[in-house]
Amino acid sequence: MAANKPVIAITMGDPSGVGPEIIVKSLNDKNVYENCRPFVVGDLKILKRALGVTNVDLQLNSIANPEEAKYEYGTIDIIDLDLVSEDLPWGQVSSDAGNAAFRYLEKSISFANEQRIHGICTAPLNKEALHKAGHMYPGHTEILAELTGTKDFAMMLSAPNLRVIHVTTHIGLLDAIHKINAERQYTVIKLAHDTLQKAGIKSPRIAVCGINPHAGENGLFGHGEEEEKIVPAIEKAQAEGINVQGPLPADTLFFRARRGDFDIVVAQYHDQGHGPIKVLGLEAGVNITVGLPTIRTSVDHGTAFDIAGKNIADEQSLKEAIRMAIELAPENLAI
Repeated sequence: MAANKPVIAITMGDPSGVGPEIIVKSLNDKNVYENCRPFVVGDLKILKRALGVTNVDLQLNSIANPEEAKYEYGTIDIIDLDLVSEDLPWGQVSSDAGNAAFRYLEKSISFANEQRIHGICTAPLNKEALHKAGHMYPGHTEILAELTGTKDFAMMLSAPNLRVIHVTTHIGLLDAIHKINAERQYTVIKLAHDTLQKAGIKSPRIAVCGINPHAGENGLFGHGEEEEKIVPAIEKAQAEGINVQGPLPADTLFFRARRGDFDIVVAQYHDQGHGPIKVLGLEAGVNITVGLPTIRTSVDHGTAFDIAGKNIADEQSLKEAIRMAIELAPENLAI
């Protein structure tokens, strides 16, 4: 295995969910190994159970650190944290599973902070289980930000012909509107610009959604939120040479972006950005945390407890997330 291929840590997520299944299905694809050096952080006994459920014929290699991995197709290298019992029920919320999901991520972040990996790709966790275990975070993004000491970060979603980055994410709508301000707006516009530049787009075309219907329509709708919370940030970014437009009506903006008018859309709140991405298909969506010192990508779906353990879960979103981690991996790490 060529040493210049990026090393990607794949976290198991909630071991009661579909994460273990989609991991073994994804790592049964030889193309993954042709483009990166993947290993899993999770529980070996759960991954073994997933192999049985999916009828995937792969070997498991327990390792203590990334440097011990074989990185050979046909063998899944796994750092076994041994946190849950082998008879952990499929598809049920539990504090044990929630704690395990947190510890898998924590371990991967430690490798990233030590620059021993190029990126992290995460299978889904369950927020209720996470909270039940005492880890009071809204989701992966906030855990990653705290454990890497990152202040300015944002959630970016990618689907075929559409990218979306969020000003706010996992908070209620009224709280989101209150929290949006020009400073945060500018930060997200800049993160979008810098991320796409690093990905090879020289002058990313950025479009910013309005908050109100028709982007306020010059004060007709709302209470001047666009003028207060969005316009100053756009003007500041434009003065720095960033190619950004807005605020634009969300009901037509996503159509225009998918048509190719823009490279990325800045969404103001969770559902404004998530809805259009998920309409395009859960199997093709990728969640990317922007602004971290390491690359982090994820599937754009949940733990799917209703189908966990039934060999129904589609692995395409995880394969897309691995591909995106490879594409965005830094080139300056000699691992």
